[in-house]
Amino acid sequence: MALSDAAPLAVAKILEFGHSHGLTLELCRQPSWAAVRDKLLSGEIDAAHALYGLVYGVQLGIGGPQGDMAVLMALNRNGQAITLSNRLAVAFNESGNLKEVLASLDRPPVFAQTFPTGTHVMWSYYWLAALGVHPLRDIRSIVIPPPQMVDALAKGQLDGFCVGEPWNAVAEARHAGRTVAVTSEIWPPP
Repeated sequence: MALSDAAPLAVAKILEFGHSHGLTLELCRQPSWAAVRDKLLSGEIDAAHALYGLVYGVQLGIGGPQGDMAVLMALNRNGQAITLSNRLAVAFNESGNLKEVLASLDRPPVFAQTFPTGTHVMWSYYWLAALGVHPLRDIRSIVIPPPQMVDALAKGQLDGFCVGEPWNAVAEARHAGRTVAVTSEIWPPP
């Protein structure tokens, strides 16, 4: 996936770190986490940069087919963020009351995350709940591949999203939205 935490894999490929261990790394960009899951399950790919929650979801058969999975290493700890539309970000920063800001919309607020059992949905739900917004009743949660989130936010199809970098920075650079929380603030590492 086109996320900054895939950088160690790109460096490992360029420097051929796998060769000394009898491995040949072939990097294949995937369009979505569901594609990663499906190709791991079918054996089309042997290993992948994936969300912790995706691996555990597959292992437990939650949100899709069940299959044995293992997490071999962590490529990041935090580095994700929540970005809101400009309008909502300004209103939230002024009032500090997200529930009230979301209630001002003329429709249920739409938040995107990357995968139904992914860490991004856990962080966004935790953050929303901590601010008095019930994540299962007060918002509409949808799954969108990370590269499509900024465009959806810019078009007004989304009110916010939780994703890894570089997509939060891209939203700010394109003036489509503003980052209002980073995951290291939402759930500080031990």
